[in-house]
Amino acid sequence: MSPAAKPLPLLEGLGVELEYMIVDRETLSVMPVVDELLRAVADEYTDEVEQGPLRWSNEMALHVVELKTNGPVSALSGLAGVFAGHVGRINALLRPRGGALMPTGMHPLMDPSRESRFWPHQNRAIYDAYHRIFDCRRHGWTNLQSVHLNFSFHGDEEFARLHAAVRFLLPVLPAIAASSPAMEGKLTGLLDSRVEVYRSNQQRIPSITGRVIPEAVYTRRQYRDRILRRLYRDIAPLDPEKVLRHEWLNSRGAIPRFDRSTIELRILDVQECPRADIAIASAVVAVLEALVRGTMTPVADLMGWGIDPLEEIFLAAVREGERAVIRDRRYLEAFGLARDRCTAGELWSHLAGTLLTGSTEDDAAVRDTLQVILSRGTLARRILDRLGDAPSRERIRRVYRELCDCLSEGRMFLP
Repeated sequence: MSPAAKPLPLLEGLGVELEYMIVDRETLSVMPVVDELLRAVADEYTDEVEQGPLRWSNEMALHVVELKTNGPVSALSGLAGVFAGHVGRINALLRPRGGALMPTGMHPLMDPSRESRFWPHQNRAIYDAYHRIFDCRRHGWTNLQSVHLNFSFHGDEEFARLHAAVRFLLPVLPAIAASSPAMEGKLTGLLDSRVEVYRSNQQRIPSITGRVIPEAVYTRRQYRDRILRRLYRDIAPLDPEKVLRHEWLNSRGAIPRFDRSTIELRILDVQECPRADIAIASAVVAVLEALVRGTMTPVADLMGWGIDPLEEIFLAAVREGERAVIRDRRYLEAFGLARDRCTAGELWSHLAGTLLTGSTEDDAAVRDTLQVILSRGTLARRILDRLGDAPSRERIRRVYRELCDCLSEGRMFLP
């Protein structure tokens, strides 16, 4: 999300970014042609093009394109159709090359050590620096597609409330959004393999990602002093030109972007179509609104949570998605659920039923879409149901070709 002209009040500005991989429609091999796609629209090599309400931009991998809102929006209503329309336009541009967009959080067959190609144009120095330091021809760098959500705040008090709410909700996000159960032609045993490789892709400098769950820091000055300065200090010997000395170096699951007064949530896998991504985003926004208002539990109580109990819930959700069992009564009670234990899927059903009660056509569409996810499982679970226990590479191709069709046609993937 690009900066607003001035900081917007708490949750009054939202931004959505969706990443997709470009693949050969038949073989599903990655196609490193994002630069040619953008040139077809802009008539020159560029890293970003404005297309009305959205922008199309590059990522590190030359086969990954990002679609994002062109500045902050006040609500998510109507965005599913907007994103779907742009997916159709891009697919039309790719069709003569035999290409198509493919969704989900990871390519299930890609070998990044062999197939990775990096962006060779503007801002190449950034990618060159990352590759020199971390060796980016690996999963977690060139094989991952995520949804980034941006939430506005204005001033320290709003930052504190929003940061407390985001870090508290973050552990259960894989339980609704996991879509990456396979890697290099094999099932990984995890529903959210993208988050698992994301957790470890910068272990050479552990402070950059931390433990994914952000630390309990609630002022802008404290965040800069305790976290950002440490990142910059730790990477300095490997980045003497200070190419990476920016807020986006921070790779926690949610990061403050003080340059635009937002918190950027990075933990969601891409779904099978924008309809599903926007439905999940709508659920996230609804829960955050309740948490920052303190309607389910006092915000001061959220601020007191350390990383350890949140990380336990988070890692279970990465492994098991909606079937992860939450045994922390205090965590459940903070969401208004007075139980000793329940699955993460049951928690999300409770939250959706409690908070998503709007009467508009968009509200109904969000509820219908979430009902598919909550009743039939995360996309990762539905993919596993279709793949079986030991799928062949050809079976994986058939399933993921259908996922390409779901993206193209704007429909849910059903078991």
